[in-house]
Amino acid sequence: MDEENKRLYESYEGDVPPWSKWGPYVSERSWGTVREDYSYNGDAWNFFTYEQALSKTYRWGEDGIAGWCDRYQILVFAPAFWNGRDPILKERLFGLTSWEGNHGEDVKEVYFHVDGVPTHSYMKYIYRYPQEEFPYALLREENRKRSSLDPEYEIEDTKIFDQMRYFDIHIEYAKANPEDLCIRMEIFNRSDEAASLHVLPQLWFRNQWAWGEVRGKEPIIKISELGKKQICLIADDRGIPSPSNLSFDYHLNERYFYGPPGGEPLFTDNETRFDNPEFWASRYLKDAFHKKIIKKEESVNPEKRGTKSAIHYFFKDIPPKSSVVLRLRLSDKPLSNPLNDVDQIVEWRKKEADAFYEANSSKNASEEIKLLKRQALAGILWNKQIYLFDVNRWLKGDNPKYPPPETRLHIRNIHWRHLNSMRIMIVPDKWEYPWFAAWDQAFHCLTLALADIEMAKNQLFLLLHDQFQHPNGQIPACEWEFSDMNPPVQAWAALRIHEQELEKTGTFDREFLEKSFHKLLINFAWWVNKVDPSGNNIFEGGFLGMDNISIFDRSQKIADKIRVQQSDGTGWMAMFCLNLMRIALILAKENRVYESLAIKFFEHYVYIAHAMKKRGNQNYELWSEKDGFFYDVLTFPNGTFAKFRLRSLVGIIPLYVIEIIDEEKIKEFPNFYHDFHWFLKNRSRLVESCVTSIDRGGKRKYILALMHLDQLKSVLQYVWNPDEFRSEYGLRSLSKYHLQHPFQFENKVVGYEPGEAIEKIKGGNSNWRGPIWFPTNFLLIDSLKKLGLAFGEKLQVKVKDEPFVDCQEMAKSFAERLLALFTRKDQDPFCFYEYYNPETGKGLGASHQAGWTALIANLIADWKIEK
Repeated sequence: MDEENKRLYESYEGDVPPWSKWGPYVSERSWGTVREDYSYNGDAWNFFTYEQALSKTYRWGEDGIAGWCDRYQILVFAPAFWNGRDPILKERLFGLTSWEGNHGEDVKEVYFHVDGVPTHSYMKYIYRYPQEEFPYALLREENRKRSSLDPEYEIEDTKIFDQMRYFDIHIEYAKANPEDLCIRMEIFNRSDEAASLHVLPQLWFRNQWAWGEVRGKEPIIKISELGKKQICLIADDRGIPSPSNLSFDYHLNERYFYGPPGGEPLFTDNETRFDNPEFWASRYLKDAFHKKIIKKEESVNPEKRGTKSAIHYFFKDIPPKSSVVLRLRLSDKPLSNPLNDVDQIVEWRKKEADAFYEANSSKNASEEIKLLKRQALAGILWNKQIYLFDVNRWLKGDNPKYPPPETRLHIRNIHWRHLNSMRIMIVPDKWEYPWFAAWDQAFHCLTLALADIEMAKNQLFLLLHDQFQHPNGQIPACEWEFSDMNPPVQAWAALRIHEQELEKTGTFDREFLEKSFHKLLINFAWWVNKVDPSGNNIFEGGFLGMDNISIFDRSQKIADKIRVQQSDGTGWMAMFCLNLMRIALILAKENRVYESLAIKFFEHYVYIAHAMKKRGNQNYELWSEKDGFFYDVLTFPNGTFAKFRLRSLVGIIPLYVIEIIDEEKIKEFPNFYHDFHWFLKNRSRLVESCVTSIDRGGKRKYILALMHLDQLKSVLQYVWNPDEFRSEYGLRSLSKYHLQHPFQFENKVVGYEPGEAIEKIKGGNSNWRGPIWFPTNFLLIDSLKKLGLAFGEKLQVKVKDEPFVDCQEMAKSFAERLLALFTRKDQDPFCFYEYYNPETGKGLGASHQAGWTALIANLIADWKIEK
């Protein structure tokens, strides 16, 4: 076992795993989030803006560039930079809000999550900082001028990086031990001329003392006289209480922060600069370093103490094409020569990271493939963030003298007062989506499991924990509205992780699977009671992860008694049934009680499948015999209906519903076996189109799919047709057919748009009218593999003059097409975009959404891709 894996499985005492106590748990944006919004109208973006962030203290979590903090974010480290020209220090990444960007919110920076391991004993981040004034105003003005038909105006378009006039700042973290952190910053001047840079390593305490009616006690950072070979600051939290939400005492005690001589220690307080001075708790405020360095004001504490500190270093005239190195250290003990072995420790941990990833790669894999997989996992690990949010306290406010506006109780999350988090969570993107999302979380866990199976299981279960899952069984969607609905993919992810662990280690973690199953039962009951109110086994309404692909915003009520009967929502529920059935059978190997639950979910699957095809006495169905495809149906109170003949992922999601039951294997479950065969015999009309029996080599298998063989061929014909869903880079989310044949209903039109959607139905970032989306592609590939195992050569399709292709070949081809999306520009590290243009392969949306685009690492592993 390599050293990193030894650390992962090391036993420990206490409440916090030692190697996980410190990590990159700092958001890359905390302004413009729901947690920091105390407005009367829920406009989070304008209530707390980028400009305010330099002087206004955060309530629910700090942000920074390559930030680092302890497990409960008592103490935070992050660097700041100044090129001598900007109006403010570069403390945090800049981006546009939903209303400023012509394609929604968007970070306008260049940075890369380059490397890292699960215990964070080694991490690496690169930030690219212009040597000319950062084009804040230009980026805003130009994007505001543009319409949704125009491309985004990116920082590269400003020409500020031309002639290589920038610094590449490599920030490396390496732990000498769990409580002793080495920090190495190498600053590369990429230009042909000498250039100067100010660097401010900042250490501060998150403000936990200024919110109540009575101010709490404060921690302290002060200068130390320890040694004369280096600068030493001491951060001490012993004077403040342990976080009130913890059931155990948590203190960092004294921490020693070391920097080389030649810098100037600066001190202020992490306090907000209010417009009215009578509210100032101190005249040394959060923005003091900006004022001191840029405006030359006497804004810092001359007594060299406070709750926020920095050491100001100035690197004058860094030679062209050269670099300088800044070494720092943060330790729990006084050290006599703390900086002497920083390089050695960084290199030591880097080699251990090499060994960890080498053990997780195919021996014959190319260096490019190894690097892609490694950076995908690094992106997941860098997107860990402490998610601090007590919804009840947020709704009530901290100080009874200054309560939030009453109107806020009618905006969002009023029914989620129980949600209380101090968890480390994988977020989709720490700038664009610095909050958890239930749909995303399931996919994050699959990739995380390649590196850290235990944390993957813990992450998946988090949203099923009592502090997250609603008492009624609903899983919270995301903080903009926890009551939104996302596809129920948690059971699928639990099964996938179980299979990964079994294959990799031979271990069956019954506790994880069983406790997840119990909570998923409650969630299933919520779906049935809430989202199928008429009891038809057809599911309607809701966000369901398909933003803008429909003609309506499906999270909003259309009109009284007018309903959208959803093929995708119903397909997700059929998939949920089969996932729960399979989990129940796994658990039944040791406890026969679960057999009855397995048969219950099999039967429920059949009822859903039948309802999708035949609506009883109704005159419509979601399946179209004419087109051989699934569509949504709009039903009206008078019994009439409108079928939306819009070919999109909505009609492909039913393909995800696939399970194989082996006749011989289910004999070990006698109750399930008996009831299963009774149902097949006595409910033959219901099962005829969703249970197919196949005899192969004298052995019988039952294929559970929403379509019989001919229907599967019909839908797969659309999937594989390049004029429909198949592109050079993966599966389109909307058929290309609608480029020339837009779908129209009343005054609404949906056409194929390979980039951003022009019409914004669901928020500023709706974009699902054509692009390639990794999660749905991954689910398709997963299903194609199962269909290939089930039907073999019996299930083949042919389009145009191309040869016949079976499901296994299709699955492999789609995996290779997704791989083709990853190319490195000028040898920069890979970026992991939110979605991709299927015609050009260009990455779009959030640029660091490793949360789900990191699934490329799973495809590399699953298909043993080596080149």
